[in-house]
Amino acid sequence: MPNTYSSLYCHTIFAVKFRHAVIQNSFKKELFGVLGNLINESGCSTVIVNGVSDHVHALFKFYPKHSISEVMKSVKAKSSKWINENGFLNNRFEWQTGFGSFTNSQNQIGKLFDYIKNQDEHHEKITFREEYLNLLKAHQIEFLPEYLFKELE
Repeated sequence: MPNTYSSLYCHTIFAVKFRHAVIQNSFKKELFGVLGNLINESGCSTVIVNGVSDHVHALFKFYPKHSISEVMKSVKAKSSKWINENGFLNNRFEWQTGFGSFTNSQNQIGKLFDYIKNQDEHHEKITFREEYLNLLKAHQIEFLPEYLFKELE
């Protein structure tokens, strides 16, 4: 639509099913590149994708025409297929149902980029659960604990 201007940034977090730590160093960087390309293929613009063995953070620019749910549905489905077809794991790979999604203003992007870039160091000090709960609270998102990412018990 002409004369529509936006500056929308989305920070998403999604986890491996049951939070299994299966994203291995041997294919992690390639996976993050694939995830970035899939985000770009959806018409968004990837800023950074990074994560650790059990979850991923993605920061991308999107436009009013996009549904974040549709973008993430496609990215997660196609990346699961890519992991499984390449035989990186002995078992079938799946992402956890759902994701966290947070918008950020332009003046936060540099700090958020560094935060995502340094996930390995960050998670030496804080668990994924603590990180996720902190983000939900910081963005004033009401949630039910039973619907947070499930861990294998």
